[in-house]
Amino acid sequence: MNRLEIETLISSVALGDRKAFNALYDATSAKLLGVCLRILHDRAAAEDAMQDTFIKVWKNADRFAVNGYSPMTWLITIARNTAIDRLRANKPSVDIEDYTDTIASSGPTAEGQVIASAEARRITKCFGELEPTRSAAIKAAYLDGLPYADLATKFNVPLNTMRTWLRRGLIALRECMSQ
Repeated sequence: MNRLEIETLISSVALGDRKAFNALYDATSAKLLGVCLRILHDRAAAEDAMQDTFIKVWKNADRFAVNGYSPMTWLITIARNTAIDRLRANKPSVDIEDYTDTIASSGPTAEGQVIASAEARRITKCFGELEPTRSAAIKAAYLDGLPYADLATKFNVPLNTMRTWLRRGLIALRECMSQ
């Protein structure tokens, strides 16, 4: 179908001519489906977008102006914009918090590294102030994850004594770190 015939069909569609609309659909649907398919990469979605395109053509055919431009350009533009709108509508919404969490957790800053290094030195100093057996018990319990019963056996003390060592050792560490 040539340009003049398509322009005539669009003009007839603007007047509500259903036969002209069917003829326009038959003449252009394959091309418009191809446009939608290139954008959406899914045949079902492209077919839906093409149907939406023809609904827009039916409703807005009176806006088409014969101005020397190809009527197919007008139809393709409608199809392209409809497909892009569908593509955007189907994108998952992203919360800005998702990005800030990613950015914030991407690694320590130089300032953070200096602070962490200073804290590590303080913790090491505070562990050095504890009795060696208590320091070793706390490290084994809270860094290695050993159960209290295993620690009591390892250090050859009653279970309640081990609990007391750990509780008092943590209190001493907290006091040392708060200075």
